[in-house]
Amino acid sequence: MIEHNGENNQLPVEIRPAFQELRVLAHLRKAGITKRFGFSCSYLFQLVFVLIFHHRNWFQLLDGAKGSSLPGKDTVYRFLNHTGFAWRRFLLSLSVETVNKTKSLTSDERVNVFIVDDSMYERNRSKSVELLVRLKDHVWNCYYKGFRMLTLGWSDGHTFIPLDFSLLSSVKSQIHGINPSIDKRTHGYKRRIESLLPAPQIVPTMIDRALAAGMNAPYVLMDSWFTYAPLIQAILDRGLDVIGMVKTDNKRYLLGERRLTLQELYYAATPVQGTNKNILRAINTQLSPGIPIKMVFVRHRAHKKEWLAILCTDTSLTVEEIIQIYGIRWEIEVFFKCTKSLLRLQKEFQGRSYDMLISHTTIVFSRYILLAWQHRQSTDDRTLGSLFLALCDEVSELDWAIVLNQLVDFVISVAKKSSKRISTFIISQLQNWINSLPRYIKAYLPVLVCES
Repeated sequence: MIEHNGENNQLPVEIRPAFQELRVLAHLRKAGITKRFGFSCSYLFQLVFVLIFHHRNWFQLLDGAKGSSLPGKDTVYRFLNHTGFAWRRFLLSLSVETVNKTKSLTSDERVNVFIVDDSMYERNRSKSVELLVRLKDHVWNCYYKGFRMLTLGWSDGHTFIPLDFSLLSSVKSQIHGINPSIDKRTHGYKRRIESLLPAPQIVPTMIDRALAAGMNAPYVLMDSWFTYAPLIQAILDRGLDVIGMVKTDNKRYLLGERRLTLQELYYAATPVQGTNKNILRAINTQLSPGIPIKMVFVRHRAHKKEWLAILCTDTSLTVEEIIQIYGIRWEIEVFFKCTKSLLRLQKEFQGRSYDMLISHTTIVFSRYILLAWQHRQSTDDRTLGSLFLALCDEVSELDWAIVLNQLVDFVISVAKKSSKRISTFIISQLQNWINSLPRYIKAYLPVLVCES
């Protein structure tokens, strides 16, 4: 467990350097997430952060042998339920720090992109969660209780970093509304109001915050749920181009004086000649009201006789470049899968307040950021999932590591009480013993210096 007197001493060995390199706790303080008395926010944040690596929830941890040395349940829940903490500011600050460090490991020729997408945030067993709504999952064609987790991320095709998110509710289908006792001046209340806005209105604001924080990318990638003219125009107004899948609906595309459906546009497009048989056709057209785009038609991977359409507002790109850049969008799907299946998003804490949903989701996203940074630095072929499991194994080794350190400290204390000659001999023998240990054990022990 994390001792209150040494907050960083018992983080997993692979996480400890990342905490220092990314200055996680400094970003926490910079966002104003602090307390005047009691357990510090830094300590409570780390406590919740490493909880996943113990394979226990908070109640199981309190019932364990070391539960008496941990803060009470109310202390942690007050921290997570605080309405005044600027969790969005913390996440964006941490993300920008990570992206800047990642860029130093990346070639300048690699394309950076913003990715926008939403995913289900399920709370099907909940009844009294604030702003809970009933929504339809269009993939499985069924209804669920929860939220839409609208997420903005950055990627260079190798590393994905989440920048911002919003848990969207709905005025029409909500089961519970906003808690009337919430102070309207707080960050928590502002995020509650934001959750009732439509996604196309929130996305430009997210991009504005990322650009103001120093982020930059020439393209915004999105799925077919977002490729509508008003949102595309709002992104173009910010100096960015859009590459996104297109839904087959009643939208019309301008080709000269004609207004064509997507199906009609496909037959009007020119077949693409090349070695890649999955690229079928391409055409330059306009999205009403007069937005120039290049439309590329590709073969459906699962249904070979069908096609999919991808639009790009940068008409100077070749069809191969458009498809290659759009392929980076899959990074956000991997991110959603990892946060839900490995990092216990939606499941670890079952609070009822909207503030707890925001704070815990931010902590889960910060876990992913550290894993992504560690993975980017890693020289082996481990995936994020295998890296996560390796960290879990390290945490299970912490108990014997603590005992081993206590034993070394005891031997050193005995040596200090002895004569200089005996002390030098003991320290020398202890150092020789440590040098003979396997590397993964030596990582937990101090480096000794023998006196001459």
